Amino acid sequence: MAKAKGKGGKSGGGKPAEMFLVSSKVRGQIKAKGCNTAGDALDGLNAYVAWLIDAAAKRATANGRKTVRAHDFIVM
Repeated sequence: MAKAKGKGGKSGGGKPAEMFLVSSKVRGQIKAKGCNTAGDALDGLNAYVAWLIDAAAKRATANGRKTVRAHDFIVM
């Protein structure tokens, strides 16, 4: 019997435990551009989205807010 993979917090590689993306939608957008989707592409994009969320939350907190707003995602 195969072991189930653990799903707790972040793993050693910094990969989020939760998928924030809709795989079929992302794959569809990539396919519409005439490209194929590698097996690790969604994991990489998901990690980037998790990083954006963390950065936006930190920016909102630094500005004395508990609400993340659209401009918190803009990194210049």
